[in-house]
Amino acid sequence: MDKPAEWTSHDVVAKMRRLAGTRRVGHAGTLDPMATGVLVIGVDKATRLLGHLALTQKGYDATIRLGQATNTDDAEGKIVASAPATAVTDEALRAGIGKLTGEIRQVPPQVSAIKVDGKRAYKRARAGEQMELAARPVTVAEFTVSDIRRHGDLIDIDASITCSSGTYIRALARDLGESLGTGGHLTALRRTRVGPYDLTMARTIEQLTEECVVLPIGEAVAAAFPRRDVTDDEVRTVSHGGRLPAAGLGPGPIGVYAPDGTLLALVEEQGEVAKPLAVFVP
Repeated sequence: MDKPAEWTSHDVVAKMRRLAGTRRVGHAGTLDPMATGVLVIGVDKATRLLGHLALTQKGYDATIRLGQATNTDDAEGKIVASAPATAVTDEALRAGIGKLTGEIRQVPPQVSAIKVDGKRAYKRARAGEQMELAARPVTVAEFTVSDIRRHGDLIDIDASITCSSGTYIRALARDLGESLGTGGHLTALRRTRVGPYDLTMARTIEQLTEECVVLPIGEAVAAAFPRRDVTDDEVRTVSHGGRLPAAGLGPGPIGVYAPDGTLLALVEEQGEVAKPLAVFVP
């Protein structure tokens, strides 16, 4: 789905439950209300794919403002600090971005869904608590600037970012501003890709309301994971949750298909066997 602005991921799931006529709806990878773009939705049996899809690489188009910091690290929060960004050169800006590219350690925003002592960080933050959140390893494969706009004491930067699951783009904006001594926050965010699923495949709420068409589960798996076609004898084994000999397709999830093209299961290879992760046929 192409999530609209101001909708929470929970709002989207609730809408899809009504449109699809089922309670079995979930999503892979939360988007903040301010953000738009690709939100992978699973319906019925496809909900069992979501945990595997959530771990894939993601792509974003973002706008970062230097010169102001907010308490949420994005434009939905209150400005808590300001410092003119007029002295920040393009060279210093790109050097700062370079330090946030590659394998880095990132502290999540205070207002985030990270659990601290069993309670969501955003709930504790909104109650006025200040928390020490642990830095986590993330990978920013691409952080490319497409435009730099200067107006008064502020700088707005448009950038395309490709990163690992668990990366907060808000935190990149915050950390870039801190490294340059100006403060920074996110003013716009659009997710352009989750794994193999991009905006060309996403449908808007309006389109789904007019016609609730979803990508068949077999096609969704084939787009995301290696494919293994099996014989009729192996179909019976897989359908009963049995193991297959490994086929050398790698350790990650593998889609297993019957001779007629029906998706049977997701498996993972461990040593010489392929063990079932999820079976989709009776």
